[in-house]
Amino acid sequence: MRLVARIYGFQLVLIAVLTGLVSFSAFSQKKDSLSGPVTQLGKNDTILTAGIMYQGEFIPYKMMSDAYVFGKLTGARLEAYRAWTRLRNAVYVTYPYARRASLIMNDINAHLASITDQGKRRAYIRSREKELKKEFAEPLMELSIYQGKVLMKLINRETGNNCYEIVKEYKGGVSANFWQTVAWVFGSSLKQPYDPSGDDQAMEVIVLEVKRMYGI
Repeated sequence: MRLVARIYGFQLVLIAVLTGLVSFSAFSQKKDSLSGPVTQLGKNDTILTAGIMYQGEFIPYKMMSDAYVFGKLTGARLEAYRAWTRLRNAVYVTYPYARRASLIMNDINAHLASITDQGKRRAYIRSREKELKKEFAEPLMELSIYQGKVLMKLINRETGNNCYEIVKEYKGGVSANFWQTVAWVFGSSLKQPYDPSGDDQAMEVIVLEVKRMYGI
């Protein structure tokens, strides 16, 4: 029951944020000793056979298939592979939400740019908040805590702002501090950065893979 409550609490943080090989070739040739494959028909031959001239002698020629060599994974490599697979799965699940969050923020900012009255701005944000909760509340509640942390990273990537800044902008400083505290309880932070060339390099590689796959 306590674990369920923890997971449920972390999903609320997410809702608040959104609302505010190498192959090895087995055959090689030396240019100075091997010529390209040729076909030669002997006097009594009835079957054509490819061959090459090698050191002045004509011999049959056949290209072998590539041979792939796989080493046994050590404990450390196996653990790294498991971590990569977990991260890759999380990115594939959460990146669409981060992408959608970016589009929503751009739309909200475009509308707010023409609204100067503070009361009307708050009313507009509340109306969008209801819309977003209806769209995102259920799917976000199904995310694991780990997936939620990845999602917050990806939101930072797509919007250029960490989740604390987003919540503060649309919901105010008090709300941002509250949700930052909740995130901290679950071992995370709304202020976590996104560094594609540093700690988040692996995540960036997977995101680019997703973008190529879906043409976005």
